[in-house]
Formats: sequence, structure tokens, C-alpha cells
Amino acid sequence: MNMRLSTLVLASALSIGVNAAQKAVIDDAQRAAFGIETAIVQPGQDALSKPYPAKVTVPNAQHRVVSAPLDGVIETLLVAEGEHVAKGQPLARLRSQGLLDRQAAYLESRTRRVLSGETLARDRQLYNDGIIARRRLLESRSAHRELVTAEARDRQALTLAGMPEAAVAALKGVDQLSTTLDVVAPLDGVVLEQLATAGQRLAAADPLYRLGDLSTLWIEVHVPLDEVAQLGAGSAVQLSPGLVAKVITIGRMVHGTDQGVLVRAEVDSGAERLRPGQFVEARLVHTADSAALRVPAAALLRIDGADQVFVERDDGYEAVPVDVISREADEVIVKGALSTSERVVISGTVALKAALLAGGQ
Repeated sequence: MNMRLSTLVLASALSIGVNAAQKAVIDDAQRAAFGIETAIVQPGQDALSKPYPAKVTVPNAQHRVVSAPLDGVIETLLVAEGEHVAKGQPLARLRSQGLLDRQAAYLESRTRRVLSGETLARDRQLYNDGIIARRRLLESRSAHRELVTAEARDRQALTLAGMPEAAVAALKGVDQLSTTLDVVAPLDGVVLEQLATAGQRLAAADPLYRLGDLSTLWIEVHVPLDEVAQLGAGSAVQLSPGLVAKVITIGRMVHGTDQGVLVRAEVDSGAERLRPGQFVEARLVHTADSAALRVPAAALLRIDGADQVFVERDDGYEAVPVDVISREADEVIVKGALSTSERVVISGTVALKAALLAGGQ
């Protein structure tokens, strides 16, 4: 406000009437001097927050790290980063002494189980004929059960190592033992990252690939604490590529770096337009209630520590307190004692406020 306008404001304040409703009554000359302009109050509709940076991630249930089941050497890598794979498709071939040892252990436990079964059958017959005591039969039965358990354990060790059930069932003798093992995809998806190279020696559980099912994706964004209260499960989030996500979880912890709360939203339509690790702009959609109204951001000002707008009423401008629901780039969503049929001051608010305060002294 320049010196001439300040002088005019002070002079005008002497003639401005201020009532209990904080209404300033001014004439046309004062209105022109203050440069007052107004805009119509609009219905609230849905409000958008300012843009926040958000990261695209793969949902936990759709993400897998494929690891070496046994110690060994990578003989061949069959897929590369970016390729689509199907569940059960071979990804890599390992050569492992550990596989050979497990097959031999399984064959041995199976042979011992077969022999113990024959011994149990013979002792059962001898017991029925009264030749041996019941104790010997019980000992044979217990030994057989232990060997059945051992065979099942060794068979399970082979399947956990990645050997197909059909291959385990077809394993008959030592001449069929193999040192090579195919590591297969655990789900339909995309190779996100290759973590090993051909010829590399691996220990059990060393990673080979990261896979992801990208049919749906997550958006993770840190939201200021005061804005989180307006969100809930199912709230919409608009993304910069023109997509919409739905909020699925709202964190309970405030992050120390930015004092934001982690909000996670899911994209299930158009997810193919996003890539894991990508950063996008996210705007939170606040659904306005029937009492919410939209006014230009320039109309909002602070008077006596409260948010207020000047509303054009009769021959003056009344300061009306409002509650701010959300803020956008150029507009704010508010609730207060005003309606869509009224106009709010968007230019000259500072001068009008000064004149109002001076006139109320």
C-alpha cells in the first residue's frame, strides 16, 4: 500500500461505519480508491491438494526375489531384465553338487524304507504264527515308521531345492542322478532386475532375479499431518499421467525427515503406464460436503487470528469467518456463513482490512 493510499484509507476510516458484524460501509469513490474487485462464490465440488511427489512400487504380495536353492554355479541364465515370464518357466540353470547329494540321500532312504517294509511284513507273519514276541513286532513297526519319515524328509528336500515332483518320482537309481537344476518363476510377471551373471558361484539363498506382477501397482506419498485427517480408505488420488489411485492404507507414524505420514494408494486401471521406481505427482482428492464452497485464494485473509473473507452485502463488505477445508493452487475450499449467490472480494482486501480495523478503533 503506497503513501497516498494509506492516507486515503485512514481518512476513509473516519467515515466508514463498522457494526457488530464487522461490516464496512463504503461509497463508490472509496471502492475505486481501494481497487476492490469481487468474484462469485462457487460450489465446493471435489477439492485437489497441492501436488506431492509419489513413488511407484510393486505390492508386497506381487513381488518375489528368486534365489539359488542350493550352493552351485550358474550354468545358464535364460531370461533378462524386462522380459515377461510365466509361472513355472525356467529362469536359470544351476550345476550343484548339493543336488547330487540330496538325490543320493533320497535314494538311500527309499531303499532302507523298502527293506524295512519287507522286514515288518515278515515279522508280522512270524508274530501271527506265534514264533516271535509282540515286542519284536512293535520294534520292527517303529523302525519302519522312522524310515518312512526319513524318506519323506529327503523327498521334500529335493522338491524344496526345485526338483519337479515328476522328476523325483522318476528317480529310480544312481544312474539317473543329475547335477543340473532349473530355477523356475514363482509367478506370472516381469523380470525387474537381474542380480547374478553366468558362471558365478552362488551360496544357497543368494539372489538371482527380482520379479514382479505389475497388473496392479502401489503409489506411496508422504502427506502433511494436517491433511491426513481428511483422508480415508477409498479416497481418490489423481496422478500426473492422468490416472486415478485409491487409498488403501494410511500410516500411523510421522516421518522425521519431512513430518509427513505415509499414504499408500493402489492403481489397478492403467498400471501399465507406470513403472516401479518412477516418481509421479500426486494430488489428493478431498470430497466436499454440501456446505463446502470454493473461493479464490486471493479472497482469504487473516483478521484477529482467524481466516475470513470479505463478502459484498448491500452497501458494504462484511468480514465473514470461514473454515478452510483444503487449499489448491489458486482456490480454497471453505465452509462458512456465505452462499453461491454472493460475491467475495479478491482485490483490495488489504486496504479494506486496514480501513475496517481503523474504523473499528
